[in-house]
Amino acid sequence: MNDENQCLKRKKELWKLLLNLKIMPVILPVNGKSPKMGENCFIAPNATIVGDVETGSDCSIWFNAVVRGDVNSIRMGNKVNIQDGAVIHCTYQKTKVHLGNNVSVGHNAIVHGCTVHDNVLIGMGAIVMDNCEIGSNTIIAAGAVVTENTKVPSGCIFAGVPAKKVKDISQELINGEINRIANNYLMYSGWFK
Repeated sequence: MNDENQCLKRKKELWKLLLNLKIMPVILPVNGKSPKMGENCFIAPNATIVGDVETGSDCSIWFNAVVRGDVNSIRMGNKVNIQDGAVIHCTYQKTKVHLGNNVSVGHNAIVHGCTVHDNVLIGMGAIVMDNCEIGSNTIIAAGAVVTENTKVPSGCIFAGVPAKKVKDISQELINGEINRIANNYLMYSGWFK
């Protein structure tokens, strides 16, 4: 048996063990509103999803990620991945979260009360604050802080603290980063089903 097959076998055995231990995600209603997941979604055993949350199909919410629709609504399009340790939240009676299609939210990123359009990569550890709007085909670099009320135009890369436009994005980066990562996470989620 080759290394890849052994690795896959071990992952399946671990997954069965976790299910036998009854380690399950925390999915809770808040004020009468329960999360609604689309078709073919993966939720990691220790992810937390609460309240007014709705996803499209082919989404994944990974280990230790928190999606808190307790104080306002969170809507996700199709093929959205919320990676390990990321937090998606809103501000009570003020801001909601809307994530378009084909959005990747990197490890330990915070997305708070904002709109993210289609085909966006939010890098690891990035912070996107209230009332921001992230245009389509855009990359928010790892560690960037997109401050409140910032409008990020389509087709660019924003980086830094506070985040600023550093360059326009090429079709190569759209395909090689944004689409590649979203497609990879759809593939990864299939390993756990």
